Amino acid sequence: MLLYILKTNYYYIVSARGDFMKISEILASKKNTVSLEVFPPKQWSKLSESKKTVKKMLTYKPDFVSVTYGAAGTTSGYTAEIAEDILAHGGVPLSHLTCVNSEKSKVREVIDTLEQGGIKNILALRGDIPKEMTERPHDAFHYANELIAYLKAKGDFCVGAACYPEKHPESESIDSDIQSLVYKADAGADFFTTQMFFDNALLFRFKERCLQAGITVPVIAGIMPITAVGQIGRSVSLSGCTIPKAFAELAATYAHSPEDMRKAGTDYAIAQIRDLLEHGQNNIHIYTMNKPEITAEVLKGIADLIR
Repeated sequence: MLLYILKTNYYYIVSARGDFMKISEILASKKNTVSLEVFPPKQWSKLSESKKTVKKMLTYKPDFVSVTYGAAGTTSGYTAEIAEDILAHGGVPLSHLTCVNSEKSKVREVIDTLEQGGIKNILALRGDIPKEMTERPHDAFHYANELIAYLKAKGDFCVGAACYPEKHPESESIDSDIQSLVYKADAGADFFTTQMFFDNALLFRFKERCLQAGITVPVIAGIMPITAVGQIGRSVSLSGCTIPKAFAELAATYAHSPEDMRKAGTDYAIAQIRDLLEHGQNNIHIYTMNKPEITAEVLKGIADLIR
């Protein structure tokens, strides 16, 4: 049973025992989950448009919606506002929070803002180091596990963390990368969400390594529908993911036909998610790129498996 309480002109969704819905509870209570990721605008003038996009996404009834955090915290205010808006419309928000380029005092202010707005689910990230940054703040959380430990000590937060099926681009090896995940799990991470990948075998091998290292928290598989050839290079540069031969051939075939590439990329994502669900990967996260129509197509393509 769900109840609603009124706070600062918003209706916040809470569980029957009086606290906000935690993602860890959702993952534990449902066989399959599908969540969506959206990003806030860079300019205030676009905030209303972004909220309309998020509201449209909520009509698809995702289990939760994550909201990204701009490089070096540049959109922290918009992230919090959109997360509160998701809550106001009956959704479960997950707010990203990075710490790479902020003093601890600034990070604490953002956490206080989220907590005051009713946001109890946070994805704790170190964040990408800006190219122009020559020296990191002295008084800062230098690694995600430090931020995770602080959040778990500070309040009743459900804290997620990121993971890379093909290892983080800065890690020396997959073993050292798995060890970093152990630190995050030991700090209190309630779940992990993967960076995008395009070969499901990579995920299953990664999860085996996690289990061998004693990591038992849920791993949510992050999938990005690639619907334009130009997305491929950006995806590889940002995440370090590899492009399997089958997808490379698909992109080459439809490189000069945007509409065909859009359909082929959407179909590839659907097939990838279906394969994951059929082989026991029960938790899926879709990197929507703020594209409701493509998201709707993907969800329709997997509807029979997530009912």
